[in-house]
Amino acid sequence: MIIKVVLTVLYFLLLAGLGIWASRRVRDMKDYYVAGKGLGYWLVSFSSRATGESGWLLLGLTGFGFAFGVKGFWVVLGEMMGVTLCWVFMTQRFKVLSDHYDSITVTDYLADRLGDTKHVVRVIATLSLVIFVTAYVAAQFNACGKAFSGFFGLEHATGVVLGVALVGFYTVAGGFLAVAWSDFVQGILMLLGLVVVPAVALYVVGGPSTLVSELGAVQTEGLVSGAALLSPWGGEFSGAALMGALVLVCIGFGFLGSPQLFVRFISIKDVGEIGPGSLIAVLFTLLTDCGAVLTGMCGRVLVDRNNAVGELRELAGGAEIASAKEQILPYLSELLFPEMLTGILVAIVLAAIMSTADSLLILVSSAVVRDIWNRALGVEMTDGQARGRARMVTLVVCLVALGFSLDKESVLFSLVLFAWTGITATFCPPLILSLFWKGLTKAGAAASMCWGLFWTFVWTLKIGEGDAATHWVTVKLWQGFDGSAEEAMIPAFFGALLVAVIVSLFTEPPPDAEEVLAKARSQVVDVWR
Repeated sequence: MIIKVVLTVLYFLLLAGLGIWASRRVRDMKDYYVAGKGLGYWLVSFSSRATGESGWLLLGLTGFGFAFGVKGFWVVLGEMMGVTLCWVFMTQRFKVLSDHYDSITVTDYLADRLGDTKHVVRVIATLSLVIFVTAYVAAQFNACGKAFSGFFGLEHATGVVLGVALVGFYTVAGGFLAVAWSDFVQGILMLLGLVVVPAVALYVVGGPSTLVSELGAVQTEGLVSGAALLSPWGGEFSGAALMGALVLVCIGFGFLGSPQLFVRFISIKDVGEIGPGSLIAVLFTLLTDCGAVLTGMCGRVLVDRNNAVGELRELAGGAEIASAKEQILPYLSELLFPEMLTGILVAIVLAAIMSTADSLLILVSSAVVRDIWNRALGVEMTDGQARGRARMVTLVVCLVALGFSLDKESVLFSLVLFAWTGITATFCPPLILSLFWKGLTKAGAAASMCWGLFWTFVWTLKIGEGDAATHWVTVKLWQGFDGSAEEAMIPAFFGALLVAVIVSLFTEPPPDAEEVLAKARSQVVDVWR
């Protein structure tokens, strides 16, 4: 235990040091929010992938692999699709256009690209970010609580507070530069962890053939068991099973425009960095996602072999197995590795959590200060005042998210997907269209964002249907889920896309749309050559 504590403290000190170092290099708002637009492809690719994955990857997706087995590889397919399409087809265009408008935030870009002089798009975008990013950050802090509970036996609330204190400190101090460098370190740790842990677990299980044979015989009360764990459909094939697989694949849509990812492309030095960055991002996704699902599958066999369901629940502080499954990585670390390596695994799990939480905090801070306070309301402020207000907003969001993250029974997979779906449905359709279609209008974008925002709540929370409505009133949003969070993606995303097109056909696009898109097309190159 002492070694784990020492390694974790050293890791915390490293992140705090990055925050202090970066704070001395922040001179203006552009430095604070996009690191002066001077980052290289290694930093951007690792930072974007670390942010895109979060504690959801190491705790949520490993838990999904534990609970559903082979079915988890649909998530891998979706994420590979989303990351590849993003880097190959969207990133260069977005970088050219965001530089053309000298954008600092993704909302900056959308508003200027669409000629939103009345700031309607800014207001809707900021409202969406405040809601969904707060939920997303709460999920990461909740994951901190689960990690500290699983690895150290601490109370869930104590782990949450520790996570909030550290992430809040280096994010408030160093802004996006601290976030990018910490994400780079954290991304390397995540990659190593999700290659080493499943490899060792598979060896201990006895190899692929033993994994398949034993996984098909596992029986665990309250979870999918037996042959269903080896089926990509989670059981017998049916129309509903096919739709369920499609829903998991559609999780990848979020990589096609989520602001916490695309702000990295604003911060990259130039278009020439995107080619090598794309290769790193795609390989990172393949290795880490496959590793997460395989970790969960091996963990299911080893828990069954050791009759350790009770031990898994104990790691989760007595939570039900639906939530306790997300402790499979802490369980495997204790089972398979000496204490020194277990301490490193603690750092890896915390890296996944914090690499997303810090980025989200910067995102919502920029939305409130830059997009509303400065641009929409027209409040002039010096760079020093802007940084001060940004840090204040970051601190407030930390405290609000803290209040929502204290329930240890919350299922991380569903809570993250609620926020991921909301951000995806609100931002991705208008951003995709803005890069490829000259006919998109500010009215079309605003209507699309309203659809995404509204539909995510209607579908996921089932407003008006008894128990979920009660949870809405008590503001415990995620407890009304029960698997419907991911199902909201298809109607929310495609509905928003359709609304954007229909409304745009009846309204006037900005006069310079054709010219700026032609400029973007002229600077796009083959990223794979």
